[in-house]
Amino acid sequence: MEQRQLGNGGPSVSVIGLGCNNFSRTGRATETLEGTKAVLDAALDAGITLLDTADMYGSPATGSESLMGEALRGRREQVVLATKFGHVDYPIPGTEDWGPKGGRNYIRRACEASLARLQTDYLDLYQQHTPDPSVPIEETLGALGELVDEGKVRFIGHSNFDAAQAEAADAAAARLGGHRFVSAQNELSPLARAVESDLMPTLRRIGVGLLPYFPLANGLLTGKYARDHRPEGTRIVNDKPGLLEGVDWDQLAAYQAICDAAGAPMSQVTFAWLLTRPGLVSVIAGATSPGQVIENAAAASVRLPGDLVAAIDELFTVG
Repeated sequence: MEQRQLGNGGPSVSVIGLGCNNFSRTGRATETLEGTKAVLDAALDAGITLLDTADMYGSPATGSESLMGEALRGRREQVVLATKFGHVDYPIPGTEDWGPKGGRNYIRRACEASLARLQTDYLDLYQQHTPDPSVPIEETLGALGELVDEGKVRFIGHSNFDAAQAEAADAAAARLGGHRFVSAQNELSPLARAVESDLMPTLRRIGVGLLPYFPLANGLLTGKYARDHRPEGTRIVNDKPGLLEGVDWDQLAAYQAICDAAGAPMSQVTFAWLLTRPGLVSVIAGATSPGQVIENAAAASVRLPGDLVAAIDELFTVG
């Protein structure tokens, strides 16, 4: 599978990554170690190297990291292992006395906990899950820099930062002469393109690579849904039925026609379109079965002609 470098000086990663938020989640096929291992096996066999998780993922929280630690035994070196810490809206049990989530004490303790669950002595990419407005970014960067210098973390990234926060963090790292963020995770899909107008140009200028989340808009862009077809048992119908209320079904039908012209499933066309966005490095996609992994990975080989890329750009505007 094609590899791209993550930001200035970051690791090389596969253009399709695996989102690991479904591991250990109740009601998913990946709730068990067996199901998790089956998905990871398929990902590695397909050439996927980037695995992205977080301490808050799973049922209960931390479950994803724990299952991954078991499932990756003996093949840790085959992957670029990324995790996240410090989502300000999701407390992790046992962390109540660690202080603010962007602070040095929290970061160091969270990192040690993730290393233990993942059964590894280093993380390839350690990402701040959300900004912490209560802590100066200089303190956060200093703590993360210590982890890099100690060999516990190779590279650092952030998630859910806006353009101003990303630029401020890069300027602070330059002033400190320390380690800089190489990656950013933010929402991007044909249905959510706001980051293309402000954040992405900033990221390209400062040398930070983008890893989009919700690339399929929670599954809406899988081709499963239409005005008169809302399959039972799917993620949206089960967990987020409100997302179907505001859908422009005519727009989605027009997109299906573009995908038909491309000769590929909607999910693969969506991934291929995302990979044409300047500065985007890898599309992280969740999966609960080996079949989903194989279909997602196949998107790395889809090449959209310029007229279809332009048609998608016109159908789903940035504004």
